Amino acid sequence: MSVTSRHDPVFAAVDLGATSGRVITGRVGPDRLVLAETHRFANTPVLLPDGLRWDVLALYQGMLEGLRAAARSGPVTSVGVDTWAVDYGLLDSDGSLLGLPFHYRDERNAPVADEVTGRFGAQELYGVGGLQHLPFNTVFQLAAHRTTAQWTAARTLLLMPDLLVYWLTGTVGAEVTNASTTGLFDARSGRWSDALIGRMGLERSLFPALREPGGHAGTLLPHVAGFTGLSADTPVTTVASHDTASAVVAVPATEAGFAYVSCGTWSLAGLELDAPVLTEESRAANFTNERGVDGTVRYLRNIMGMWLLEECRRTWERDGTPAGLTDLLAAAARARPFAAVIDPDDPVFLAPGAMPSRIDAALTRTGQATPDSLGGYVRCVLESLALAHRRTLREAAALAERELTRVHLVGGGSRNELLCQWTADATGLPVTAGPAEATALGNVLLQARAHGLVGGLADMRGLVARTQELRHYTPQGDSAPWDRAADRLAVRV
Repeated sequence: MSVTSRHDPVFAAVDLGATSGRVITGRVGPDRLVLAETHRFANTPVLLPDGLRWDVLALYQGMLEGLRAAARSGPVTSVGVDTWAVDYGLLDSDGSLLGLPFHYRDERNAPVADEVTGRFGAQELYGVGGLQHLPFNTVFQLAAHRTTAQWTAARTLLLMPDLLVYWLTGTVGAEVTNASTTGLFDARSGRWSDALIGRMGLERSLFPALREPGGHAGTLLPHVAGFTGLSADTPVTTVASHDTASAVVAVPATEAGFAYVSCGTWSLAGLELDAPVLTEESRAANFTNERGVDGTVRYLRNIMGMWLLEECRRTWERDGTPAGLTDLLAAAARARPFAAVIDPDDPVFLAPGAMPSRIDAALTRTGQATPDSLGGYVRCVLESLALAHRRTLREAAALAERELTRVHLVGGGSRNELLCQWTADATGLPVTAGPAEATALGNVLLQARAHGLVGGLADMRGLVARTQELRHYTPQGDSAPWDRAADRLAVRV
C-alpha cells in the first residue's frame, strides 16, 4: 500500500452511481495513489404521476456537501464528476432545468424503443452509434420525451454529469464517453451524428460541443465556492464522465489481451479496442461500442449485475427476513452447485421489486426447481453472473478476433470472493480482482494527468497496479459442470 504525503496534490472525485453518490478525495504522488471518502449520500429515485425520476436536486446538494467536507481537509487542486450514462436534463432558454430527469428504468421507454427501431431499422442505428440495443438508450428516451410540453421549451440537452458540471461552473459541454452512449454519436468519427439527429427530427442546437477527458471545463461559480469553502479559482476538470469509462482507466492491466468486468449494479464486460466493431454479427450479439479515453473503444455488453442480488436483499428485508451479505454469501457457498441458473439479461429482471418471485418464475419457465433457501437464491444469482461473464467475454473475443489472457474484475463486485472465483472457473481464465474503487480512481487519475502528474493509460494503470490492493484467482476444478449449466439456458459458448 502507498503512503500518503501531505504535500501530494488533492483531487476531488464526485462519483454518482445508480443507488448512491459520494465525494472521494485522491492524493497523487510518485508511486502514491490514496483515496479517502469525504461524504456519501443516497440516490433515491422518485415515482411521480408522470413517471420515475431522478432526484437530481438532492444529488446536487449531496455533491456540494461532499465538496465542503473535502475543503475542510485542505486545498483541493481540482474537481471531476462522473455518473451513470444515458439519462439527461433539459434546459430552457434561460438555462433553467425543465423538470426532474427521467430514470432509465421508467416504463415509458420499451414501447418507444420498438417503434424507433422499426422506423429506422436496427442495422442503421447500430451502423451509426454501434450501441447495444437497450430500451433506455438516450435516442429512445428522447423519442418518448418529444410529446411533452417540456420538450417544446427545451433549448439544451445535458447528460447527467454535464448537468452537474454546468451547475458547478456555468459552462455547457458534452463529454465524449457519456455522449457515446446516446445512440446519436457517430462511433466512427467520434462526433455527433448530424444526419441521424436530423432524421430523428431533433434540433441539432440541443446538443452541446463535445469535450474530451482531461480538458478544462471551467472554475467554480461564486456561490458554489462560497458554500463549499473551495477557492473560487478551483478548476473543474473534464474526466471520463461515464462511470464505466473511468473504471476502465483504473483497470490495473500490465499485459496484452486483457478483458475487464466492471461489476456493480451492472456488470459491464468487454475489451478495450482501437476501433469499433460494427459488423452485423456484432449487432446481432448485442455488443456496444462506447468511447473510452484517448480514442479507445469500450467494446462491451451490459449484464444485469449485482442489481439482482441487491433487489433480492431489499425484498427479504422488507419482508422482515435478515439479509446480511456476509451470512448470505456463507450460505451460498454451502448451497448445492448449479441447482438453478437464470439469464441475468432477461428483461423481466430490469424493474425494481420482488426479485425472488421473478427468479422463481424464470426458473419455472425453464423447467428448473426454485431454490429452497436464501443461500440457494444467492448461489443461483452469482453462478448465473459468472456464466454471463463467460458468455460475454468469449463472444467479444471472437467478434473482435482477440485472444484473452486474463480477466480484470473491478468495482464493488471485486469484493465478492465467490463471484471472482466462479468467474475464473467459468471462463477458464485467471481473474485479478480490484480495485473496488476503480471509478473514483479513474476520475482522480484523469485529473492528475491533466495537471501533469501522470502519463498515459499505461502509466495510470501501472500506478494502480503498484499501489492498490489486488487479489488473484486461478480456475479450479473441471469446466464440465459450467458447460452443462450453460447448456440449460442454451448459451454454451
